[in-house]
Amino acid sequence: MLHISRHMSAIVRTIQISFEQKVCFTRHVFDVSNVLLRDVLLEGVQGQVPKVLLVLDESLDNARPKLGAEMAAYFAKCKQRLELVCPPIILEGGERVKNSYFHVSEIQSHIDRYHIDRHSYVLAVGGGALLDVVGLAAATAHRGVRHVRVPTTTLSQADSGVGVKNGINAFGKKNFIGAFSVPFAVINDFEMLSSLPVRDKRAGYIEAVKVACIRDAGFFEAIERDTARLREFAPQAMEQLIYRCAELHVNHIATSGDPFELGSARPLDFGHWAAHKLEQLSEYKIRHGEAVAVGIALDVVYSRRMGFLDTASSERVLRLIEALGFDLFANELLNVDSSGDCVILKGLEEFREHLGGRLTITLLKGIGKGFEVYEMNEPTVFESIQELQARHNDRALKGPLAKVSQMLLR
Repeated sequence: MLHISRHMSAIVRTIQISFEQKVCFTRHVFDVSNVLLRDVLLEGVQGQVPKVLLVLDESLDNARPKLGAEMAAYFAKCKQRLELVCPPIILEGGERVKNSYFHVSEIQSHIDRYHIDRHSYVLAVGGGALLDVVGLAAATAHRGVRHVRVPTTTLSQADSGVGVKNGINAFGKKNFIGAFSVPFAVINDFEMLSSLPVRDKRAGYIEAVKVACIRDAGFFEAIERDTARLREFAPQAMEQLIYRCAELHVNHIATSGDPFELGSARPLDFGHWAAHKLEQLSEYKIRHGEAVAVGIALDVVYSRRMGFLDTASSERVLRLIEALGFDLFANELLNVDSSGDCVILKGLEEFREHLGGRLTITLLKGIGKGFEVYEMNEPTVFESIQELQARHNDRALKGPLAKVSQMLLR
């Protein structure tokens, strides 16, 4: 409550704004017979032909050489109702695109050139990094133009692409420059996943493990049951995982009471304090999903060592991550600075600083039961790192020995 003295006055009002967060699921979104995208873009439009500026991930364009022609044919069929203002703008994907503001300005220059206004659309088709860059450009041009996402990777369909955050990296920090902006719609096209490299197909699994660990023990058990099919990238298993993971993320954003992270807690970033620093330390050679796998493993072991999590539950989580094809350790965890201090620990302060306020880290007290702590015991963090290193080395040794044993038994 604002207390006003006799020497001042103030006008205080509460401004309430509601957003609709819509995530659609389909296949072959740019097939001329699929009306989903057309209907989404025409929603709420009366008596006008909305403009569409389309930005396409370069890696997807290379993997699907016919996609550009499919897009052109789609909008040609809808030309009486939608205007594609130019051929798709091809932009590089991957984390490197987030390391400069140049690409944001490039998209904004096209928004200006083609007179994309707040009743037009910027349509982004690609992986999470491209969606971040395009989303930031859309959120800041004209103070916000309508933005539609078509995520095309497992990770972006399950997690980043269905959220409300956009950003690029700056000053050596992940997502330092960004904006919260609810996309007009998200359209997950499951067929897009078929052309992904194995590494990118797997990457999104870890975000499902993350949200299951902190929110849904039943989902965790479902992932355990489906592990073999997920390792083989069986489409039905992947689609079920993506749908439930996306649903849990959207539920949190819509019902947590803090969709734009005005407080100090980031529960959906379980395992991410170390992951973001790992990506930076590896110069982004370690992909986001791979870094999150290590970060979750670190916080799971830490939770057990601190007495929060029982040994059996800890082992279940670690084995599931390994079974899905992820490593639990990266050498960058051992990096030290000129003073001999463990660099990964700087990720804690950077994590706190990103939101400000009090350091708030999500840990586990059971599968499906996340909780928050406000400090981390640094010696125990380092002991957890050493445990993961020992586990990694043991697995690396057992692999060749197992092959030798099989050969001797033949």
